[in-house]
Amino acid sequence: MKFDLSKLKFNISKKKEEKEKKSPMREWWDAIVFAVVAATLIRWIFMEAFTIPTPSMEKSLLVGDYLFVSKISYGSRTPKTPFQIPLTHGKIWGTDIPSYLDFVQLPQFRFPGLSDVERNDVVVFNWPAEGPDIPLDLKTHYIKRCVAVPGDTLSIKNMQVFIDGQPFENPPDMQYRYFVATDEALNERFFQRYDIALAEVAPVGGGYYLQTRPDTAAKLKALDFIKDVIVMTGPPDRPEPRIFPNYPEIFGWNTDNFGPLLIPGEGMTLKMDSGNVAKYASTIRQYEGYDEVKVEGFKLYLDGSAVEEYTFGQNYYFMMGDNRHNSEDSRFWGFVPEDHVVGKALFIWLSIDPEPGFSINKIRWGRLFSLID
Repeated sequence: MKFDLSKLKFNISKKKEEKEKKSPMREWWDAIVFAVVAATLIRWIFMEAFTIPTPSMEKSLLVGDYLFVSKISYGSRTPKTPFQIPLTHGKIWGTDIPSYLDFVQLPQFRFPGLSDVERNDVVVFNWPAEGPDIPLDLKTHYIKRCVAVPGDTLSIKNMQVFIDGQPFENPPDMQYRYFVATDEALNERFFQRYDIALAEVAPVGGGYYLQTRPDTAAKLKALDFIKDVIVMTGPPDRPEPRIFPNYPEIFGWNTDNFGPLLIPGEGMTLKMDSGNVAKYASTIRQYEGYDEVKVEGFKLYLDGSAVEEYTFGQNYYFMMGDNRHNSEDSRFWGFVPEDHVVGKALFIWLSIDPEPGFSINKIRWGRLFSLID
């Protein structure tokens, strides 16, 4: 008996083709799964898109700017909350429904990065002051400029930031709040001409409150119908209750006159005298991983034991918005721990004017693909 091997080979090949053939629905499903997995990995390891929702960084970054943020610059973090819907952050799109389950929390590690966080970097991070019930990696994203790194001594004198006694380089588009005294009614066209996005009529006194750059304030002051332009700075003798570390009766700091404050870092040991307990106890309580932290009579107790000195377990950073009088930042809620750092803002890939209406001019063409300084 003879066997026709060529026919046998043909039949096997035909059955293999029939087995591997997929329906259009299956092909679409496989493509969607692949795209989601690939996007999730890229978003986790390499780069993620963010948008600017508030004016705290104006004019450096504008509301409606869409950014790409590098995760590998400082090192990608491993997920702490593994059970969450892919490509979400905290909430399901368009709802207030949580997109995660937090009954499992993994230890978090950071892969080696291309660099450390440096002064003047524009950094995206998880907002440290958000409630403890929200997992660290799902806290709200903030974006600010790093003005001080571990080992720096920061102070602010009459709005100017100093690092170790030397003036810190101010961002070129930094803004402050001003009062413009005038009897004239200034319309929207006037404010657009001077690139002023936020202005409001003063309830008394005849004039306007607005946010703008110092050079623009000087131009306004030179106008004939402007009586005066006054920067709304807080004097050194007027402490603000909300200012970190929330001891106005001891330090007397405000947003424009602050410090000196040493920025702690991993391995740094500080004597826990009354002044340092007031400055650092809240940071140790919230971010250093102790079960019990108490302060009694400005004496620090960790897990029931009195502490005379303390060695920090991670690095911390001081972040500020470039719109200095319209920014909730480290002056109000303290340091940003290293494990909260998400990535470095690289460039703007899209910018859309958030004002109502639609036209081709809503796209800010001049900002597309511009680097972030």
